[in-house]
Amino acid sequence: MAETKPTAATAAKTSTSSVQPKRKGNSISWVAPLVCIIAGYIIWRFLIGASDNFTHPDPNGGFWPNHEGAKSNIARMYLGGIIVPILIGAFLTMLTFVIERFMTIQKATGSGNIAEFIRKVQYHLANKNVDAAIAECDKQKGSVGNVMKAGLRKYKEMISAELDTEQKVLAIQKEVEEATALELPMLEKNLVFLSTIASVATLMGLLGTVMGMIRSFAALGDSGGGEAAQKLSQGISEALYNTALGIGTSAVAIIMYNIFTTRIDGITYGIDESGFTLTQSFASLYK
Repeated sequence: MAETKPTAATAAKTSTSSVQPKRKGNSISWVAPLVCIIAGYIIWRFLIGASDNFTHPDPNGGFWPNHEGAKSNIARMYLGGIIVPILIGAFLTMLTFVIERFMTIQKATGSGNIAEFIRKVQYHLANKNVDAAIAECDKQKGSVGNVMKAGLRKYKEMISAELDTEQKVLAIQKEVEEATALELPMLEKNLVFLSTIASVATLMGLLGTVMGMIRSFAALGDSGGGEAAQKLSQGISEALYNTALGIGTSAVAIIMYNIFTTRIDGITYGIDESGFTLTQSFASLYK
């Protein structure tokens, strides 16, 4: 009976992958917005809207006290209306996800320069020292180091496997793709909140401004003379606080979103380069 040679599909079944799914919850995605909106209301109601900040405070208090006569510009922000605490909550939410993404991407970048790390791995592979290359991955850590380490383990396994070179290269490539598929979602997670806040914050600010203008012109219709003009100008000033807060939050969110996507692109390029390094090295050294 003729001897059959293992195929790439058979090798995929018999060889176990070293890549394991990362099971991490994402409770911050729903806890953070809720907590930040509540914190925004507390700041607006009890700090900015404290009775000492107004010449004519509302003694009845309640959910939305009708204070008058703001003593400072910060106190005038309270008079912008109920949209202000939502905007403060949006700013706090944006700040929370900026910190969370910064810490995650900083960890994913690793402990050293990605290009220098890949050059060291290439040097060790050229000398057929796979263990030293794996040791470099342990030093580098991060997403590129994790993907490279998974590929190197398969690389080492394929050296002694009874397959032809093309099948071995395909097995290494598949291992790298699986590791990459697990790393990329972690890098891009929660960025959608920054892009959403960048769009919604401006619209919420404009909504608050429109609501403030409606109140101002309603007050104008109930009064007359110089007092009406004074109330109108004061109401417009208060309404524009919503626009300023919304645009400011949106601007910071857009800037940070672009910074993070740029850094993620750099990590992704390093992952792609590491996979190319492994397959090309194996194909040239183990023909």
